[in-house]
Amino acid sequence: MNRRDADLLTLSIAAEPLDAPMRELVRLHGADAVAAACRGESGTPEVPTAWRDRVDLSPVDAVLEAAAAAGARWVTAGRAGWPVALDDLASVDDPGLAPWGLWVRGEGPAEVTRAVSVVGARACTTYGAEIAGDLGADLADRGWTVVSGAAFGIDGCAHRGALAVAGRTVAVLACGVDVAYPQAHANLLDRIAETGWIVSEHPPGAAPLRHRFLTRNRIIAALGAGTVVVEAAPRSGSLNTLRWADRLGRASMAVPGPVLSQQSGGTHLAVRRGEAVLVASADDVAEELDGLGWSDHGASEALTDEARRIHEALAREQGLGIGDLTSVLELPVRSVRAGLAMLERRGCARRGSDGWVVLRGLPG
Repeated sequence: MNRRDADLLTLSIAAEPLDAPMRELVRLHGADAVAAACRGESGTPEVPTAWRDRVDLSPVDAVLEAAAAAGARWVTAGRAGWPVALDDLASVDDPGLAPWGLWVRGEGPAEVTRAVSVVGARACTTYGAEIAGDLGADLADRGWTVVSGAAFGIDGCAHRGALAVAGRTVAVLACGVDVAYPQAHANLLDRIAETGWIVSEHPPGAAPLRHRFLTRNRIIAALGAGTVVVEAAPRSGSLNTLRWADRLGRASMAVPGPVLSQQSGGTHLAVRRGEAVLVASADDVAEELDGLGWSDHGASEALTDEARRIHEALAREQGLGIGDLTSVLELPVRSVRAGLAMLERRGCARRGSDGWVVLRGLPG
């Protein structure tokens, strides 16, 4: 492991992913200096004793050894296996939202490039379980990777639906990738790892603490081109994932349910407030994603005016992010994402660790 990746791993051990004081120190002094201070190699900058204690208790070498035993690997932005969709977390209004890195366990493809996130209530109804299973299967059958959180209820049903048609699915955990949580899903997680990924920001052995479920929601939302909520109470963590999807310019979707069902109260509220588009099937989900440029027409689709304007902007200045393009071109985030996706499928632009860059000119 090179020094950069080891420094980022150190930061992930020392504090929680969205720890504001650490993010500020890294902004001021750089990841290398803060990591060295956490390891006790330097007194500048001054870091909390708790950070040093955590690194002393779980030094990088010991964490890597535990990861190797679990068949897990540490990947960071710009390295092979990094899901570049997560780079969008650095493009929203708070640059401190991007993960330091990601632990990955599984035999999935080199990268998650075409995914839909499906989440919902743990205490789901039979109706919700059937819908989630059907969505998982139908989306996977269309070639989509199904992303969820491996929890009881909707999450587990979505994963199983994808597996039932030999599709790929990704589980984003709020604990270490070697921790089976919930324990009853140990076999499910093993099945997911056979063809897909189990991922986490947290080092091997990390416990599933309550606050970690909310922070991992941004990862679930970022990995998918859109997020579908199947059953959620009005104050549900699943709606937090939906809001992350909207903030990132992803498609935000919700499945309706019986009007008297408490489990569907949150999805109905999201639709009524305009925070989600109502969908009832994989066909509806595909139609909504088409609007973000994820249609199956491939290179035959005509470039939109927005895509051409984006290409021109990138030709003038490489390395722009979605937020930059939104400001420069005065376009909605959704239009920018659709245009970039279209350019990427044409091989005209690519998203890298430092933003989007032009690869070649537009076809005539």
